[in-house]
Amino acid sequence: MTIDAIRLSPDDNVVVTCRAVNQGATILVDGVALTAAETVPIGHKLAFTALDAGAGVIKYGMPIGSMTHAAQPGDWVHMHNMKSDYMPAHLRDATGDMAGEAA
Repeated sequence: MTIDAIRLSPDDNVVVTCRAVNQGATILVDGVALTAAETVPIGHKLAFTALDAGAGVIKYGMPIGSMTHAAQPGDWVHMHNMKSDYMPAHLRDATGDMAGEAA
């Protein structure tokens, strides 16, 4: 049995892909069928529930950001439609450290 995506916490409104999911593919997560609106890379998020613009994104049972645009179940949730509420993503370097920050 191949696991396509996992919901890390029962409170999460996104799931994390365990493999690339092609556009139009339907996957089953916690008994809910999600159809990918576009191809989503491995390790990225899909909306598990409908998310309005401004809605909090919950992953690991914790808020990780908020939606800048609405998403329907199965939509890719990433930097094009959500933002971190903690640090601007464009300030992080490849290691995840803040660019220009003293060590």
